[in-house]
Amino acid sequence: MSIPATPPVAQFEGGCVFIDGAYAPLSEAKVSLFDWGFTRSDVTYDVATTWKGSFFRLDAHMDRFFSSLQKMHLAIPYSRAELREILHGCVRAGGLQDGYVAMVCTRGVPPRGARDPRMAQNRFYAYALPYVWIASREKQLAGIDLHISERQRISPASVDPTVKNYHWIDLVQSMFDAYDRGHDTSCVVDAEGNVTEGPGFNVFAVKDGQVFTADRGVLEGISRRTVLELCGKLDIPLHVGPLPVDALRNADEVFLTSSGGGVLPIGKIDGKPLPPFPGPVTTRLYEGYWALHDDPAFNDPVDYGSEG
Repeated sequence: MSIPATPPVAQFEGGCVFIDGAYAPLSEAKVSLFDWGFTRSDVTYDVATTWKGSFFRLDAHMDRFFSSLQKMHLAIPYSRAELREILHGCVRAGGLQDGYVAMVCTRGVPPRGARDPRMAQNRFYAYALPYVWIASREKQLAGIDLHISERQRISPASVDPTVKNYHWIDLVQSMFDAYDRGHDTSCVVDAEGNVTEGPGFNVFAVKDGQVFTADRGVLEGISRRTVLELCGKLDIPLHVGPLPVDALRNADEVFLTSSGGGVLPIGKIDGKPLPPFPGPVTTRLYEGYWALHDDPAFNDPVDYGSEG
């Protein structure tokens, strides 16, 4: 399937969706009530970001998206180069510098009465919005209060967590666990009682200058990968393995990683302060993460032309 010509800058100021093979304003974003992506959460997606007019690690996000498509038996009618062009087009048409850019593939609508997913025509969507933060700047400065919920994350034996998906009921309910107790956000555990992840982020603990994070039951986040690589670059000892709840509660520092904020220091665990805040290891990783946004090896600038 061909894609339309590169759209004008800010044609749909504030955001753009790519739907039915064309660029359009966000108000035209829609999905069928009968799409299995809606009725069965039979969908995969990925979210890249732009910062100061440039994509950060777009290749890594596209790698994961195409891998997820294969694992889910889904397909889009575009090549990798065409996908890149579409994502760039959404940012350009939205006139965005700092953006949240999603690529989505749903199972689609099967013929009436059919229950065979192979009979559905897969649907592709993309869109770009202003950058989305996991927590506001004010909350980040005040110190995010993380609740460790007792809810169990969906088993990786049931739903592959390395495939970015919308199976979030456990995560959403854990957020209510946090809100009901006066905390800001939450993370969940696995059947063995080890911390896995939270709604849209990976979790890290720091003890005696060493960094710890879960090795299974989690999305292998691109921001998570960036921090793992930074630990090697900065000679920070790193352990990827089971992360017991007590290890998180007794940590010197705790931080989250997400495309929605990069490295996010945690100020409290279930209301208990984590002094000093932010900690020295978290600060080094935070600074290293944002410094990479100026590294050409990780950047893919959007072409705004003479209008940008």
